[in-house]
Amino acid sequence: MPQKPQDNKAVLNIQQILGMLPHRYPFLLIDRVLEYEEGKSLVAIKNVTYNEPFFQGHFPGLKVMPGVLLIEAVAQAGGILIYLSIPDPEKKLVFLSKIDKAKFRKPVIPGDQVRLEVEIIKMKTKFCYVKGKALVDGDVVVEGEVMASLMDIEGLNVQG
Repeated sequence: MPQKPQDNKAVLNIQQILGMLPHRYPFLLIDRVLEYEEGKSLVAIKNVTYNEPFFQGHFPGLKVMPGVLLIEAVAQAGGILIYLSIPDPEKKLVFLSKIDKAKFRKPVIPGDQVRLEVEIIKMKTKFCYVKGKALVDGDVVVEGEVMASLMDIEGLNVQG
């Protein structure tokens, strides 16, 4: 269940991230949170390694991280920011519900470190709009906006 860290340090390690996001290997796409400002913005990283499971089939001769996974990484960074910004995050699940204005600018390959920068555009009780981008070596590789739905865990038929 998502929980805010006990302290208010700007950096979140993988253990704290695992305590917030429901995602697990191989679908957890955030390795560390470098900084955040509650209710405003967050910066995280994803280290792309040669042994990522998606490289087996995308593309075997020229390993390129799928763009949809880069958008998912932006959404996961946004999810962490949302969890850090709402009361009682342990009672909520955040679901990706819309992708807008997505642009894929450059490929991401093994060895790249993806910097994810997200900011909240609009936050309501049941949804949140997040604008984000992914960068490698300072170059934007993906950008777009995502909408997340915030749902109460109680009443959902969620199995662990």
